[in-house]
Amino acid sequence: MTFIKYAGSILLVLLVLTLTLIGILSVTRSHTVKQVIAEGDDEGPPHVRDSLFAKSIELYTGTHIDEGNWVDILLDGEGTYPVLWNDLAAAKRTITMQMYYSQPGAVADTLAHYLSERARAGVRVLLLLDAFGSGPLKEEWIEGLEQAGVEVAWLRPLKWYTLHQATQRSHARLVVVDGEIGYTGGFGLADYWLGDGHSEGQWRETNVRFGGPTVASLQAAFAAGWVEATGELITGDMFFPWPALSKRGGINAGLMHTIPSVGSTPAERFLSVSLAGARKTLYIANSYFVPDGNLKALLIAAVKRGVDVRVLTAGPPIDVKTTWYAGRAMYDELLEGGVRIYEYQPSMMHAKTMVVDSYWSTIGSMNFDNRSISFNNETNIVVLDEGFGQRMDGIFFEDLNYSKEMTLEEVRGWPLKDKLLSWGAEKLWRVL
Repeated sequence: MTFIKYAGSILLVLLVLTLTLIGILSVTRSHTVKQVIAEGDDEGPPHVRDSLFAKSIELYTGTHIDEGNWVDILLDGEGTYPVLWNDLAAAKRTITMQMYYSQPGAVADTLAHYLSERARAGVRVLLLLDAFGSGPLKEEWIEGLEQAGVEVAWLRPLKWYTLHQATQRSHARLVVVDGEIGYTGGFGLADYWLGDGHSEGQWRETNVRFGGPTVASLQAAFAAGWVEATGELITGDMFFPWPALSKRGGINAGLMHTIPSVGSTPAERFLSVSLAGARKTLYIANSYFVPDGNLKALLIAAVKRGVDVRVLTAGPPIDVKTTWYAGRAMYDELLEGGVRIYEYQPSMMHAKTMVVDSYWSTIGSMNFDNRSISFNNETNIVVLDEGFGQRMDGIFFEDLNYSKEMTLEEVRGWPLKDKLLSWGAEKLWRVL
C-alpha cells in the first residue's frame, strides 16, 4: 500500500512537471526559417519586381494582392484621427472596428461619440476589443456605447481555464466603414497617439487608409475575430458591397492577416521572403526590433549582396524598456555585418513599416519581434507600387532627421550597466 501511494505521488509530480514544461514551451516557441533558397536559379530567390515574388507571398502567407486599390499614408495622430472621425461620421450602413490597445481619454471619448451617434442613426456598429490590451477602458464607457446600440464584444477574455491562451493576443488594428473604406496600422485608443510624432509624449505612428478590393480582406479579418468572440459570422452585401469594392485606383495591394500556427508562421515566411527579395534597398522602421538569429542572418546576407539595409527603431523614450534593451543586444552583430541602425529621439517611435527597393511596402501592426511573429494576430497592408514605395522611402529618410545613428564604437563602449541590462533582456527575446 505504501508503495502504491509512493508511486502515485511520483506520477503526480511527473504530471505536474510535464504540464509545466508544456506550458513553458507553448509560450516560448520561436520561428524556424533559417534561409531562403532558389534551387537552380542563379539570381537567388525572386526579387520584389519579379512576377514570381507576389505569387510567392500569396502562397506562403495567404495574402492575395489585388489590382485597383487606392491607398493613403496617414502619419501620426494629427494625420489619422481627423480623417477617421470624418469617415465614421459619414457611415451609412456599417462600422466594424477592432482595437488591441485602449485606455480612457480624449481619443476614446471622441470615438464613443461618433460610434454612438451612428448607432442611434441606425448604422450597425460592431466594436471588438482585445480583453488584455483594452482592459483599462472603464465599464461606464462600454455601457454608454451599448445603451446607444453599439455591439461590443471582448476577444479572448482572461479566465483561469484560458490561461494556456493568454499569450496569444490579437494585436490587430482595423476599421471598416460601410465595407468600402479600411484603416490599419499601429494606432490605438490612447491620447499619446495624438499630435505630430515629433514632440515629447506624442507618439510617432504610421497608419494607412485605403479602398478597393483589398478592403474585403480587411473585413474578413474582422469577421474572423468577431465570430471567435460572439459566434456570429458576418457576411452579405452590407458588410461586403462587392460592386463598390471593384477597381477604384491604380495600386496593387493586399491585406496580410497573420494567425500564428505550430511551426513556421505566415509572418516569418513574409519577412524571410521580403528580406531575401531585396536587391538595392531595405528600410525597416519598427518600434520593437528584436530579430532572432535567423532574421539577423538574412539582414546581414542582404548587406553582403550589396543591399543598403537600414533599421529605424525606438530610442530612449520607448514605453517598454525591456524590449529596447533586448533589441540593443542585437546591435553589435548587425552593425558589424553592415546593417545601419538608427534610434528615434523626440518621442516614442511606434510605426511598423518596411519598404524594399522602393517598390514593395508594408504598413501595419506587426512588430519585428518574436511575439508578433509567433504569437499575435496582426494586420498589415502590403503594396507593390513604385510611387507608393518612393513615398515610403521619403518618410523613412525624413524620420532619420530626428534620429541618432548608432555606431559600433559607441555600442561597444556602452557602460557595464547597460551591457548587463541588454544581456539579461536578450535572454527573454522569445516572450517579448
